[in-house]
Amino acid sequence: MNVHEKTNYVELPAKDLQATKDFFTKVFDWSFADYGSEYIAFSKEGLDGGFYKSDLSSSTTNGSALIVFYSNDLKTTQSKIIDADGSIIKPIFEFPGGHRFHFSDPNGNEFAVWSDKGV
Repeated sequence: MNVHEKTNYVELPAKDLQATKDFFTKVFDWSFADYGSEYIAFSKEGLDGGFYKSDLSSSTTNGSALIVFYSNDLKTTQSKIIDADGSIIKPIFEFPGGHRFHFSDPNGNEFAVWSDKGV
């Protein structure tokens, strides 16, 4: 549903679109629609969006926004990320409201996963 003046879509860079599809499909069970050779889109994943072909990556060290996923089981989600060739860049830590960790996908884009269920 499109809501007037609310966040509607996010676009992220990706050096390797196939690696992006493989990673997010394996870890989060996403599906993608291909739009030519330089763009893939996802939908119905909490927020719709896409990845565009680029040599850049999104990271909080560069001042980028951080996309945060929720998990009922941080350790299981972390294991899935590692098994899919992602990298843990900040191990699980406590913050007000729960625990979280940061990871990068195979393209170097930074994301986080949090939980209020404990570690």
